[in-house]
Amino acid sequence: MTPKPYNIAIIGYGLSAKVFHIPLIQGAPELKLYAVVQRTPKPNDDAEKDHPGIKSYRSGEEMVQDSEVEVVVVTTAPTSHFELGKLALEHGKHVIIEKPFTPSSKEASELIAIAKKHDRLLTVYQNRRWDTDFLTLSKLLDQKALGRVVEFETHYDRHRPDAPDPTSTWKAKFLPGGGAVYDLGTHLIDQAVVAFGPPDKITGFVGSQREHNPGEVEDSCTILLHYDSGLLTTVKAAVVSPEENQLRYWVRGDMGSYKKFHIDPQEDHLKAGKKPGDSGFGIESKERAGTLTTVQGGQPKTQTCANIEPVTYSAFYSQFSKALAGQDEVPVKPETPRDVIRLIELARLSSKEGRTLDIREGYAEID
Repeated sequence: MTPKPYNIAIIGYGLSAKVFHIPLIQGAPELKLYAVVQRTPKPNDDAEKDHPGIKSYRSGEEMVQDSEVEVVVVTTAPTSHFELGKLALEHGKHVIIEKPFTPSSKEASELIAIAKKHDRLLTVYQNRRWDTDFLTLSKLLDQKALGRVVEFETHYDRHRPDAPDPTSTWKAKFLPGGGAVYDLGTHLIDQAVVAFGPPDKITGFVGSQREHNPGEVEDSCTILLHYDSGLLTTVKAAVVSPEENQLRYWVRGDMGSYKKFHIDPQEDHLKAGKKPGDSGFGIESKERAGTLTTVQGGQPKTQTCANIEPVTYSAFYSQFSKALAGQDEVPVKPETPRDVIRLIELARLSSKEGRTLDIREGYAEID
């Protein structure tokens, strides 16, 4: 007999819910899209019409009263992540929160404590841990193919010098948990910490590259993560980068280097309506493969380094399903995203004060 799938309720019905969560939930046989909280449905944007048979709620408070809801996915703006996560946990629901976890590390720590108190699962959707090029790089690191790594650059650069209208999206406004450092920087710092562990010092440059910035949003960032081992990690998200091929990774060690351009294609495939399991999903063209340079006979030799076979973002929900059944841990332990938020706080403080900060020193938490 097939076990009854776990009922999932999603709070929010924007791009995140439609592109990054619902297709993956619907592709997991252990899970069921049970409900959506959509505050103001429109004739051409109505979750209940798009997904006949689901429950439709107008508020999180109303939804958490439904005893059939077992898991809540929070996909709203970061300013509401803490309150909605707390609400769901305190009503006995397991919780997935879209990145960034919360605007402050203090709030993240509190949610972790609430989850433990109520014996509920809590995880954060750091889906770019399953970018195929990052997994390819991780394999090279595991194999020691680059030797002792001394520099790791991870980029998410785009050429978008014109600021969006602040009335069109919350992402174009200065809000707690908003801006490039919380949006793209969260992914990039998370990958760095997953690959190399927490740094010892941090230097941040957080601000705006746009000449006209009506929303006063921090649209770009460059963050240096310093390790006592000698490793220097550069995390960079730019909006003024007029390149045909945007750099994604450049990793250098004493035995070799890995360089990769272009962003993992899964996001574009999901936006186009493709799903994991569809032919070609998550596969980059051979022309976009990275390059691996190794030292042979004292001379650098470069060869194409194709991506490994895609695991895809579906791995997140697959592992979460196992965690619900008590067969595995959550795919992203919340302590790491909490620590990433702390690094973001320190990067912004470093940028403001114009100095490198030693992370081991005590700095006041951000409320």
